[in-house]
Amino acid sequence: MWTVLKFDKKNFNLFKSDLQSKIGKNFVIYKPKVLIQKYQKNKLISKEFEILGDYLFCFHKDFSDRNTINKLKFIKGLKYLLNGFTQYQKDIKNFIDNCKKIENDDGYISNNLFEINLNTLYKFSNGPFTEKIFKIVDFQKNKMNILMGNLKTTVDKREYIFNPI
Repeated sequence: MWTVLKFDKKNFNLFKSDLQSKIGKNFVIYKPKVLIQKYQKNKLISKEFEILGDYLFCFHKDFSDRNTINKLKFIKGLKYLLNGFTQYQKDIKNFIDNCKKIENDDGYISNNLFEINLNTLYKFSNGPFTEKIFKIVDFQKNKMNILMGNLKTTVDKREYIFNPI
């Protein structure tokens, strides 16, 4: 069963080791992350961001047991345990599956989480077109034709991260 936990980013390793001592080694932690690349002073700088901030998903088969949940409340590095996760297991699982589908080989979310619409303005978050605004003219399965000012080009939509404006 999946649960949603809010943790202290500074004490993540302490949190993870204390979690292991309380419930054992057979748990899974999932923190979706994205790699943002920007040009600053003609240098490409890469930064890793966790898209959920200081929240994470944790899976353990015994999370349906109330005693196991009570053990979690006193883990070092844990700020908060979201209640009501038992009713939303299907939604949590769908979100995690969707995130894992669009991850690249390095474990970063490489595609867009948003629905892509034609004739809508977007802004690149990585790559050579970082911070450039463009409009999507047409798209196929993995390619999209974009218009940046007067320049019309085709890009692979799996390579770039872009956000709607």
